[in-house]
Amino acid sequence: MTSETITPAFDLPEPTLRINGQHIGAHAGQTYESFNPSTEELVTTVAAAQPEDVDTAVAAARAQLEGGPWSRMSGSERGRILTRAAQLIEEDAHNLAALEAVEMGKLFHDSVRGDIPAAAEAFRHFAGWADKVTGTTVQLPDFGPQRRFGYTIRQPLGVLGAITPWNNPVLIAAWKLAPALAAGCTAVIKPAEDASLSTLRLGELLADAGLPDGVLNIVPGLGAVAGAALAGHSGIDKISFTGSLRVGKQIQSLAGDTFRKVTLELGGKSPQLVFADADLDQAMPWIAMGNFYHQGQVCAAGTRVLAHESIVDKVIEGLIDAAENAQIGDPFASASTMGAIVNGRQLDQILRYIDIGRAEGAELLAGGGRVARSGYFVEPTVFRGSNDLTIAREEIFGPVATVISFKDTDEAIHLANATKYGLNAMVYTSDLSRALAVTEQLRVGTVWVNGWGVPDPALPWGGRAGSGIGRELGRSGIEADTEEKTVHIGI
Repeated sequence: MTSETITPAFDLPEPTLRINGQHIGAHAGQTYESFNPSTEELVTTVAAAQPEDVDTAVAAARAQLEGGPWSRMSGSERGRILTRAAQLIEEDAHNLAALEAVEMGKLFHDSVRGDIPAAAEAFRHFAGWADKVTGTTVQLPDFGPQRRFGYTIRQPLGVLGAITPWNNPVLIAAWKLAPALAAGCTAVIKPAEDASLSTLRLGELLADAGLPDGVLNIVPGLGAVAGAALAGHSGIDKISFTGSLRVGKQIQSLAGDTFRKVTLELGGKSPQLVFADADLDQAMPWIAMGNFYHQGQVCAAGTRVLAHESIVDKVIEGLIDAAENAQIGDPFASASTMGAIVNGRQLDQILRYIDIGRAEGAELLAGGGRVARSGYFVEPTVFRGSNDLTIAREEIFGPVATVISFKDTDEAIHLANATKYGLNAMVYTSDLSRALAVTEQLRVGTVWVNGWGVPDPALPWGGRAGSGIGRELGRSGIEADTEEKTVHIGI
């Protein structure tokens, strides 16, 4: 296969904080280093926000909310800005995708074709909501001699504190910011330290689209410092966090002291249920993608493959073939199907889980090691095992599939639900009745039938149990960023 390596010309955004429209350094000059996981070389040094910087950012967002131009802007005006932002994101797709490839090893062509257009679509979708945030009216019964009328209004919830992960930085930032801005909120966002550059670039694009200074403030920094300061800040009205279960618990505790709203998307250990009547020619590419896309660094990855005993060997054969034919390498190479792991810590964690799988008796069928080259690359790995293995219970966040067989539908549902997580699931079957029945019994937030992909902004996204609380996107996303006020009028 001929592989063309793209070397796009892209611009690094100012590696500073962006507060009230200004690029500024962090308090006391604090910084951290960003590395290219494909080469292990330094990309740039980024300002590391301190609690004092978070204070300044929250104050800027609060000022816009309480009397700034943004607070007086109509919904249609906000919608025009978000529509313009969507256009600018599309026009800047190659630049944004290159930043993600350089900073976290994500395949350039996957971002250009997937994440960046989906981020633009989120802004475009919620632009349409901006002038449609309405309440309800009720004709109330008389109260004694007085006639009464009641209605509700939906108002911006306030200042959003958004904390985003490194695996899909632009896309998840769009999921958090687009509905909040459409509703009239302001925001302070803390991107992950391993992938802050594309979010800083997104801030520049939103400013170019006409977003007033102070509406969106970006505070890159370390989670234990900037993230904790944001999550615990008394000036924040809502925290929206996507990341690990461990950190999610900490954020919920910090936010709970002041009874602020919290949306948490905390990953998963999602099942793929493959029934005997599944069309494997159609299903196998999706099953493989659910394990190996973006090196398995996806919260919605389906790394527990539950296959009916009559076809489990065929499913295993298909996964082995996908693993052995994966093209692992430069994220800018057109032939690459897998890029780099985000950093050395994550690579070590993946390899540690692979060792645990072996030690617990799982059968290693493909992969299992680090790729012998510079950079943080790992082989896509396939195990055969059981649902009680550590590799089948804990989120690895790497390309490690565990195939588990089942005898009947009841056992498949039991195995699928036997997890502390509940984000999503995939069901493969030719029987529509089975698909509907199984979908109803799966304890997850989202089910894909005969496929897998990126959530659509028109539909809510979120999990249950250990996968978090609350919903983003869809009408639910708008309602989550507003507060409903009830008004009683005596006539």
